[in-house]
Amino acid sequence: MSAIVLGKGDALLIVDLQNDFLPGGALGVPHGDQVLAPVNALVALYHGRGLPIYASRDWHPENHCSFSAQGGPWPPHCVAATEGALFSEALQLPEEAIVVSKALSAHEDAYSAFNGTGLARSMLADGVTRLAVCGLATDYCVLNTVLDAIEAGFEVLLALEGMRAVEVHPGDGERALVRMLGKGAVPVVLSNGQLVADPALGARL
Repeated sequence: MSAIVLGKGDALLIVDLQNDFLPGGALGVPHGDQVLAPVNALVALYHGRGLPIYASRDWHPENHCSFSAQGGPWPPHCVAATEGALFSEALQLPEEAIVVSKALSAHEDAYSAFNGTGLARSMLADGVTRLAVCGLATDYCVLNTVLDAIEAGFEVLLALEGMRAVEVHPGDGERALVRMLGKGAVPVVLSNGQLVADPALGARL
């Protein structure tokens, strides 16, 4: 394990830490609330270094194509401006955090924070080259966000303590990790107030 030196070009991307994806929400991720403390620690780390923080959110219309009533796979969730679509009150986002809304059209879904949002272009314009990614859920929106980030040329650090999986099918979370690691994402954990690379994770999967 080796320490990650954060500096110019680093940013934090928090994926969909919204009420509907937390336990008790319309599409609650099992144990999703367990990511809040480590994500807040990441926020404090990046904010304390003056590094940019991005937070994506589903922001759906009432008739979104992903909803079961429209033939989609999910119950209604994260309908724009409803309580379920809001970030968890326990998430300590700084005022200057950049919010990225996705899946705004009734006819298009977007698991990735980069899908249809212009996020890659915005980050590149801000000089971002490496992202630490965390949030919900490992096997859907985190997975697709990470794959798109790598495709766009960003280095990606996977903040393992700050993500949990839906596990619609047993093992989905582990399979998602294998895919992300296989594309070059680097697994990291928080230790003594800094990020530490944990390359041995790949060997354990």
